[in-house]
Amino acid sequence: MSSRTDRGLWEYDPAAYWQGIDDAVTAAGLDAPVLALDRTALRHNIDDLRTRAAGVPVRVASKSLRVRSVIEEILSEEGFAGILAYDVDEARWLATESGCRDVLLGYPGARRNALAGLVADAVAVERVTLLVDDDTQLDVVDAVAGPARRPTVRVAIDLDASTRMAGGRIHLGVRRSPIHDVADAVRLARHIVERPGFRLVGVMSYEAQIAGLADHVAGKPLTNMAIRAMQRRSMAEVRGRRAAAITAIRAIADLEFVNGGGTGSVEETARDTSVTDIAAGSGFFGGHLFDGYARFRPAPALAFGLDVVRRPAAGIVTCAGGGWIASGPPRDDRLPKPVWPSGLRYVGSEAAGEVQTPLRGAVADDMDIGDRVWFRHTKSGEVCERATSVAVIERDESGARVTDVVPTYRGEGRCFL
Repeated sequence: MSSRTDRGLWEYDPAAYWQGIDDAVTAAGLDAPVLALDRTALRHNIDDLRTRAAGVPVRVASKSLRVRSVIEEILSEEGFAGILAYDVDEARWLATESGCRDVLLGYPGARRNALAGLVADAVAVERVTLLVDDDTQLDVVDAVAGPARRPTVRVAIDLDASTRMAGGRIHLGVRRSPIHDVADAVRLARHIVERPGFRLVGVMSYEAQIAGLADHVAGKPLTNMAIRAMQRRSMAEVRGRRAAAITAIRAIADLEFVNGGGTGSVEETARDTSVTDIAAGSGFFGGHLFDGYARFRPAPALAFGLDVVRRPAAGIVTCAGGGWIASGPPRDDRLPKPVWPSGLRYVGSEAAGEVQTPLRGAVADDMDIGDRVWFRHTKSGEVCERATSVAVIERDESGARVTDVVPTYRGEGRCFL
């Protein structure tokens, strides 16, 4: 059995954990909506990801954090190196303002002004790697500034890590890159190497069907078994195909890195010897999406609090705001999860609303206007995109307190996507 220290206050005494956060934010006089980051829980998640990676460096996926000071803190830790960014302007900003020397774009970019700014920035163009999966994406860069008018641009190939079965009629994974087979990867690699003004330095390959699907959801034993069986079969196929593609590409170009994985697949991706670093993002803040995973359980390091502003009926309170919905299929698991006071649930006809969120439960009758309800986000990026700052919570023998308030991307005046 795990000790209290192993499990953390958030597991062995969740009431004390959430009450401590609420007391700390209240004592600091912070208005809702308020984001709170518990450093003890964040420390747990950093250590857990490093252990799961088993010595393979972890690349920080900025999309799921969007708090520059936290990204910088994680990168200062042993076992973490490089950023997986989501936008060209963001990558340039992180490479220059934060000084990260290894920023990989996780998605292709086609915004000409952003690309022009990147290739004109001597520091950023040396540190940022663009992601490509189509010759035309190289054409866009050349249209902004031809190879004679700019430095050499670093690029990586996005190798599709979905699994296709039944002659392609069954697709397991996300719809990302068209570069699926070894022959596809070799063709694109040769084109990049032969083309002036570009240097092929890496490969990215994200196995979303393993990283992004829960396999230990309460009350769904048969579904869980089917997902685990699918994931075993898919990962074996991906591992073999990816290894063959990387071997073939390395015969054409001197690769600096091969990135793979995500928070949900860290230990499985770490077993793939062709991968040199693993991406992780949401696992640092510990959204409730990962409560249904068998392999790990991150601590709920980040949460947001909303004020009760109405009591419309017996057993119901209404909070201001709350509709901070995560990306993906519009299902209940994309909604924030009310966690404190315990026992509150959404009103089915409204759920989480942009400007108000009614909640139902027996505890609602004990709440007053001005009380606060705490929610866990699903992933992470959606909640930090809606706030300008995060209250940092420290704990010691005397309790929890706010020791700092740090800006999100929005708080620094940045809005990328």
